[in-house]
Amino acid sequence: MNYPTIELEFGSVTILENFMIAKMNEGILFDISKNETLLEMGTEVFQGKPYAYISHRVNSYAVDPMVYKQSAKFPNLKVIAVVSENEMTRTLASTVEREFYTDSNCFKVFTELKNATSWVQGKLSLQITK
Repeated sequence: MNYPTIELEFGSVTILENFMIAKMNEGILFDISKNETLLEMGTEVFQGKPYAYISHRVNSYAVDPMVYKQSAKFPNLKVIAVVSENEMTRTLASTVEREFYTDSNCFKVFTELKNATSWVQGKLSLQITK
């Protein structure tokens, strides 16, 4: 199940077999309403199956950490990864944002997308076998 990249007014989302990769536009505030759009997309596309979300932060933008409390209410979203080459972005994600997600064992920060995709695939395979 590979879909083309979906362009949204605040960024783009690539949907793969069991995860989605989002790249947000420069300078936006990623807030509850934008997160709701992605959560609804995940619910529709993955139809009750466990899935992961990867935030590929190639641009600089702000994140309302309350999006993680909202995301935790969606039981099929099992894993979240943040990818950034920017050290300050990674530090904020791993110290502040991570604290707002219910299961911090399923939230991890990476410098490379390939490492994040491998990790989410491994975490999802553990979720499926439970």
